[in-house]
Amino acid sequence: MGVSFVRTVIVFFLLIGSIRIMGKRQLGELEPLELVVAVLISNLASQPLQDTGTPLIYGIVPVLTLLACQLLISALSVRSPDFRRVVSGKPSILIDNGVIVQSEMKKCRLSVDELYVELRINGVTDISQVRHAILETDGTLSVLPYAKFSPATPEELNISAPDGGLPVSVINEGRVMRENLDLLGKTEKWLMGEIRKRGASSPKEVYTMTVDSQGRIYYAMKEGKR
Repeated sequence: MGVSFVRTVIVFFLLIGSIRIMGKRQLGELEPLELVVAVLISNLASQPLQDTGTPLIYGIVPVLTLLACQLLISALSVRSPDFRRVVSGKPSILIDNGVIVQSEMKKCRLSVDELYVELRINGVTDISQVRHAILETDGTLSVLPYAKFSPATPEELNISAPDGGLPVSVINEGRVMRENLDLLGKTEKWLMGEIRKRGASSPKEVYTMTVDSQGRIYYAMKEGKR
C-alpha cells in the first residue's frame, strides 16, 4: 500500500510539472499535437500505477520523452510557419462575406446545424451579419461581423470611458488579502469602513471584494449572510 501511495504521488507531481512546462494554453482548447501528447501521457502514466511490479522509471522516461518531443515541435512551429501548418493544420474560412463556404464545410466535416450552434455561442443569429467566420486550428470558431453590426466603441461615440484597470482582490472567501491592500495603498481600517457601509461587520461575512485603480468596488456577501 505504501509503495502504491509513493508511486502515485511521484507520478502526480511529474504530470503537474509536465503540464506547467507545456504552457498555459494546453489547459484550454487542445490542438491535434497537444491532444495526442495529453492522451499518451495519461496512458503511459497510468501503467506503473496499475501494476506495482512495473518499475516506476518505465513510466517516467516515456512521459519525459513525450514532453521533450512536444517542446521541440512547439519550438520548430514557432520558427517555421510551414512546419506548423503540417503539424497543426491551418484555419478554415467557413463564412466569407456573409456566404457559407460549402466546400470548406465539407472539408471540415461540419454540418450547418453545428455551424449555427457555434454562431449562437458567439451571440450571432443572422449569418448575413457575419463578414468572416473562421474555424481555428484548436476547434474554436472566430466570428467577425460587418462593421455596421459591431457594437459601437466609446471612441466612435466620442464618449470618455476611463479604463478601470485590473481589479485586485482584497477579500477572498472571508480572508483579507493584506498584500493586495498594500499594493492599492489601502489600509485595513479603510477596508472595514467599506464593508460596514455594505452591511457586513467582519471580512468573514464577505465572499469576495475587489477594487480597481479607479476605486470601483465589486462586493458580494456570503450566502446566508445577506
